Amino acid sequence: MKLNTPLKAKNIAGRYNAQLIGNEDAEIGSLNEIHKLTADSLTFVDHPKYYNKVLESKARVVLINQVVKCPQGKTLLVVDNPFEVYNELALKARPFLPSSEMISPLAEIGAGTIIQPNVFIGNHVKVGKNCIIHPHVTLYDYAEIGDNVIIHSNTTIGSDAFYVHKKEHEYEKMHTIGKAIVENDVEIGSSCTVDSGVSGDTIIGKGTKLDSQVHVGHGVVIGKNCLLCAQVAIAGKSILEDEVILYGKVGVSKDVIIGKKAIVLASSNVGKNLDPGGTYFGSPAINARDKWKEMAIVRMLPKRWSQIVFRD
Repeated sequence: MKLNTPLKAKNIAGRYNAQLIGNEDAEIGSLNEIHKLTADSLTFVDHPKYYNKVLESKARVVLINQVVKCPQGKTLLVVDNPFEVYNELALKARPFLPSSEMISPLAEIGAGTIIQPNVFIGNHVKVGKNCIIHPHVTLYDYAEIGDNVIIHSNTTIGSDAFYVHKKEHEYEKMHTIGKAIVENDVEIGSSCTVDSGVSGDTIIGKGTKLDSQVHVGHGVVIGKNCLLCAQVAIAGKSILEDEVILYGKVGVSKDVIIGKKAIVLASSNVGKNLDPGGTYFGSPAINARDKWKEMAIVRMLPKRWSQIVFRD
């Protein structure tokens, strides 16, 4: 998330009594979790398993819980609880703003857009031209909807990311500062849920169509002209390239890339990257023809069982 006003590393160090290693005048232009880092980012790390990944990343300033060698060009802020400090900075950058009206006066709604009764539109939401927003849709703060978009009843856009930090005996929620973006000419069915990114954006690309009861997790990027059928669920930070088709009840694991024009058949589960243009089936999803051959062989086993010779 880009900050409206940049922060200085030395000011954060003073505020949280952090040990500063590196350039005290380092300027922070964004707050980002590990998957969305840019050259002006502040991020955090509190487990040695991830130290190298974060220290070698683009992040300019790193909140960390141990003194380590500071890479050239980095600034380290050593504190006992990096996650708590990051979360507090995120909350200050984007505090929760209660609403008292169904359509916030801070929302922007384009010409020709139809808002049906009982729609909730939060603060700083942008809705483009010639959209139709059906009853009981909820657009959380900072959601962005393009032109010619149709959203059907009971759908929620921009809800908090399902992203928690594991502590010894509990989970602590990471404050959501990303947003959800729906591009032009998208149609979203009834009872769908689209989470905001944790610090970046969840994006549904131009011309994509979602059936009812589809879930899109935090930070997911869906390309142009994709089709997602009923009860598809996509976990956080996955990428669907252009013209992908996911049939009913497909599940997609986190951090997966599905290549352009790939087709995943109904009730399949995608656990790893899929190449462009293929047709996939199964759990885990593999090339559909290979899966059908495998299933045919399995069906033959009972008839062949007596012919199998077992050796000691």
